[in-house]
Amino acid sequence: MLKKVFGSAVFGVEATTVTVEVNTDTGIGYHLVGLPDNAIKESNYRIAAALQNNGYRIPGKKIIINMSPADLRKEGSAYDLTLAIGILASSNQIKAEDLERYIIMGELSLDGTLQPIKGALPIAVKARQEGFKGFILPRENAKEAVLLVV
Repeated sequence: MLKKVFGSAVFGVEATTVTVEVNTDTGIGYHLVGLPDNAIKESNYRIAAALQNNGYRIPGKKIIINMSPADLRKEGSAYDLTLAIGILASSNQIKAEDLERYIIMGELSLDGTLQPIKGALPIAVKARQEGFKGFILPRENAKEAVLLVV
């Protein structure tokens, strides 16, 4: 099943929305495309541990994840939560109504807790400009992102 979730790439003070398509299908494998750096490629280990430690699992299926735009370099561990939510929704482990209306970013610890990310304010600005309903992010970043509302 195909699900779309949204994250954001930050370069300086500018953010660009990143569409993350997650497709689960018959077969076995984990394929991540769309110019991810090594931290993102390694995210499958953090995600698998975080899901397992919270009663979920990486489905025993073929998972294909596309991060677009494909020509834009994606860097860092802030996409962990974006990918994890996409995997859970695509494999029907969570209900994901209106998922496409939110930007989702956060680094996962192995126990599933969220670590703060860099660039929450430019991401929040871009999310508002593009009409997203909200921004799901680590609690430690809330004060930075809420500056947009004040």
